Order: sequence, then C-alpha cells, then structure tokens
Amino acid sequence: MTDPRHTLVSLEDTHWYHCVARCVRRAFLCGYDAHSGQGFEHRRGWIRERMLQPADIFALDIAAYTVMSNHPRH
Repeated sequence: MTDPRHTLVSLEDTHWYHCVARCVRRAFLCGYDAHSGQGFEHRRGWIRERMLQPADIFALDIAAYTVMSNHPRH
C-alpha cells in the first residue's frame, strides 16, 4: 500500500525534488537503438508534453528537465 503524498512531500524541509524515470530490458524510449536499427527520436516531444501536463493539473513548477537518449554501453 502506498503512503499518502502529505507524508512523503514536505515543502518545509525540501523545496526541490529530483525525479527520475528510466527504461529497462533494452527498451528504448528515445534515441537510436543500434541493436534493432530503429530510431525513437520522434518520441521526445511526446515525453515533454506528458511530463508538463501533470504539472499544470497539480499546480507544480518544473525548474528544469532533460529528456536523454539511452547511453551506449562500452
């Protein structure tokens, strides 16, 4: 069971939160997948819109963001 948001977020203690999401199991959200030969750069705009939409709904300010392509493994 999840905890209520008011027990997780305290603006008195911390005004900034760093949120991260990532893909697993060779899933490519954006960037170029050299293994399959497919490009997913077209998704960047979609990701941006999906990130900003809840900010408007929940009256949040986004100070900065980045949508990075997958990092190649060496």
